[in-house]
Amino acid sequence: MDFFRSLISVYLKSIIRNNDLYIRAPRLSDYNKWYLIRSESKDFLQPWEPLWSANHLSKSYYKRLLKSYHAGIRDEVTYPFFIFNVNNELIGAIILTNVKRGVSQSGSVGYWIGKKYSNRGYMTAAMDLFLSFVCNTLKLHRIEASCIPNNIASIALLEKVGFIGEGMAFKYLKINGIWQDHLLYGMLCSNYKTMIKDDH
Repeated sequence: MDFFRSLISVYLKSIIRNNDLYIRAPRLSDYNKWYLIRSESKDFLQPWEPLWSANHLSKSYYKRLLKSYHAGIRDEVTYPFFIFNVNNELIGAIILTNVKRGVSQSGSVGYWIGKKYSNRGYMTAAMDLFLSFVCNTLKLHRIEASCIPNNIASIALLEKVGFIGEGMAFKYLKINGIWQDHLLYGMLCSNYKTMIKDDH
């Protein structure tokens, strides 16, 4: 238990950087930046997300979001990160959920990026920082992801960073108000570490 508690402490204090951006835990003080990027990217993001509630962009919703994050962090099942560029602009998010220990040692990754920052390599760079944390700090064995078959950008991202397609789940998640099929992807942290070693 002390090991996992120390992981939570490391996560909450971590600001993980490369030359282009950094990722860290969300804070209440991030609300205005979160509101700005989510509001200006609404039409861009909605086709790939659950339906937004009427108050999705409100501060009360954001506080509830953080509360749910904190509950997941406390229970060691969720590790959310906001993504910032070198100008300290909030450009997206990446989150590890459904963390399972025991015989599984796995988790699921989800992510989004603001419209004006898409197709510029930011999410690939953020995913690399995220995977390093998940594999080297949390020491998970396996990471899973899913995406809608026509989300070409998401498919390209997952395959670029080393995820492998594992099949199709029919009517898997209710996205934008519709039960949608999803492609399933997986990555073993041992494969990620081999890729990083080969790159160096």
